[in-house]
Amino acid sequence: MHPQGVRVYWNMALSVALGDYDVAEGKTEPCESKQNVMEVFVARQPIFDRQQRVYGYELLFRPQLDSTAAGTASSMASLQVITNSLLSIGVETLLAGARAFINFPEQLLTDERALSLPPSIAVIEILETVKVGPAVIAACRSLRAKGYVLALDDFPQQADYAELAGLVDIIKVDFRATSAAEQEAIVNHYLPRGVRLLAEKVETQEEFQRARKLGYHYFQGYFFARPVVVSRREIPGFKLNYLRILREIHQPELEFRGLESLIQRDVSLASKLLRYVNSAIFGWISPVQSIRQALALLGEQEIRNWASLAALPTLAVDKPDELMRMALLRARFCELVAPWEGLAHRKADLFLTGLFSLLDAMLDRPLAEILAEMRLTGAIADTLLGTGRPEEPMALIYRLVREYESGDWRAFTATANHLHVPVEIIPELYLNAVVWSDQISRG
Repeated sequence: MHPQGVRVYWNMALSVALGDYDVAEGKTEPCESKQNVMEVFVARQPIFDRQQRVYGYELLFRPQLDSTAAGTASSMASLQVITNSLLSIGVETLLAGARAFINFPEQLLTDERALSLPPSIAVIEILETVKVGPAVIAACRSLRAKGYVLALDDFPQQADYAELAGLVDIIKVDFRATSAAEQEAIVNHYLPRGVRLLAEKVETQEEFQRARKLGYHYFQGYFFARPVVVSRREIPGFKLNYLRILREIHQPELEFRGLESLIQRDVSLASKLLRYVNSAIFGWISPVQSIRQALALLGEQEIRNWASLAALPTLAVDKPDELMRMALLRARFCELVAPWEGLAHRKADLFLTGLFSLLDAMLDRPLAEILAEMRLTGAIADTLLGTGRPEEPMALIYRLVREYESGDWRAFTATANHLHVPVEIIPELYLNAVVWSDQISRG
């Protein structure tokens, strides 16, 4: 098989024909044949356990992009999350085995709409706006009896919520809206009662460690995607070798002998390359038996792609798996948006922009230092560091991707209006990126 066959690998949607893409041929260009597109905007935010493994995802929802669209607090929003995200898209596709935290306002709690969800997957998140009354209490008792996990969102410490708090399995505590004393008081009161506590909006490693020490069970926020220490520090030797490989493959002229030497220093990486190039994807008549031969057969662009994806897991080896998954998701999302903005020729750059966007968290060093050591300059570095013009198309796409993943729908709408990307196609691009990044992470 010609080395171009590797494109099937990089489009790991493989046999999953998602959206407007002919993934069977390894294409990611927009096609005109499909008219029906997803009209619900759903992103996911991870929720971790004490070992920083993903326990679930809160589904962040927006039904449309006009200024009157309802947010996640409306009955229609939660209903559409249920029908579109879980039933139409598919549980495994969106959640990859984790639980789904879905906001439930009062109306959906009391009309038994939750029963359309499998209790083994759904976490019914009761919004802080719910007025506690006999109907709500009865609905929660019924859901618990049927095996559903109940969570109380943004827990208000008020007397009229005491009975409801006694019925839920999880209480979410907003670390931005509560004091340290309040966070500890909630632990002292509810932990002995067997309630699991979730610290949300945890933005730093210090907050995560403090919440963990207090006894919180689950954690939500971007603490896992931030550097622990933003200062000069030594990089372990094995990570340094992978950084040198990343630097080597992003030079304007790829120097094969230098790259061969770097790969040969790492037994694991060398075996991965030979295993990959000898896989069924290519179907060579004779097995490839040397690093030099493998590099020659792959060709420049595929070497850059393979080495980028092979190096990243090692850089993030002592970090939560979700960090790697998020970098891959951003990379794929950026790459898929590119053709719609007329930047098909910049797909590789946009892929690397997403892929490198979390290097600071992986290495606990400032991103500017890392990119400088990689000798990475130009559009990718400008986009990641925000040193270029904010209206540049690459900068806008990267911003769009970041805003979508965080569910910042107001900012996302403003950025989308600056681009030529049809906003109704973006949910499908996101879902494609979710599937691809999850498959790569598992593989």
